Amino acid sequence: MNNSAHAFWLTSPGDGAIRETDLPRPAEGEVLVRTLYSGISRGTETLVFRGQVPRSQHEAMRAPFQEGDFPGPVKYGYLNVGVVEEGPASLVGRTVFCLYPHQTRYVVPASAVTPVPDSVPAARAVLAGTVETAVNALWDAAPLVGDRIAVIGGGMVGCSVAALLARFPGVRVQLVDTDPARAKTAEALGVGYAAPEDALDGCDLVVHASATEQGLARALELLAPEGTVVELSWYGDRTVSLPLGEAFHSRRLTLRASQVGTVSPARASRTYADRLALALDLLADPALDALITGECAFEELPDVMPRLASGQIPALCHRVVYAHA
Repeated sequence: MNNSAHAFWLTSPGDGAIRETDLPRPAEGEVLVRTLYSGISRGTETLVFRGQVPRSQHEAMRAPFQEGDFPGPVKYGYLNVGVVEEGPASLVGRTVFCLYPHQTRYVVPASAVTPVPDSVPAARAVLAGTVETAVNALWDAAPLVGDRIAVIGGGMVGCSVAALLARFPGVRVQLVDTDPARAKTAEALGVGYAAPEDALDGCDLVVHASATEQGLARALELLAPEGTVVELSWYGDRTVSLPLGEAFHSRRLTLRASQVGTVSPARASRTYADRLALALDLLADPALDALITGECAFEELPDVMPRLASGQIPALCHRVVYAHA
């Protein structure tokens, strides 16, 4: 086997480079994967790229196969789809998803890869990690038939949540975002769209994913009495202020966190593997292609990441294509 590969590293906040790395020979129970596609989750990965991971969260925010430490140099990422070239016979030749950074080839335990169903194109499977976050969020949120729901923040996670909610019978779902371009995305996902000032109130549930103080305050305003906000945003090292005076107590509102690092207690009988396999099954829906809004070659990452982090390239999921894909 070729015992070298190339990986994208954050060398220091705001700067990245492609480095050569040595590959070990796969041992028994391991697989060698050749990457076809990886995905950049614009929210978390660009926050990492800007060096905004709080010191208190350095361990909690580690990716499964991260190398190096925050703020850098660090090899970070978790949306990778490739083909198994060596390993157990049942996996060789299979397209798999792995929570691995941006790297051309890699060796991991066979238990770390999940086969991609034949019904899901490899190019779409890069969304698996984000759809898994949405699955966990809805296990936490427990929406009911006929609920009135707003999803605030039309980024990758918010759109994934909205896409899954669109399948619930009888629900009213609005994707709320300041960018009018998200109206087209909402239409593709089968949900409504509104600017924050025009969003429908009286919501039983609001899922907040805008990572802004204003968005979270608006989420509380949209709730009906006894309603719940499920908070999916991660604010890095920023402090957030909320209007918890006003009607928060008299209307008996609930604000709760959801985080993909733990399987929702509401589904304690499920494993991480179960959750990821479900996310991959859900990706058979071609409507989810609307979440992939940009693409570049792996070799372009050192130039593309700063532009994604600054917002110069607007994107939900930015897909990275490898030369041998």
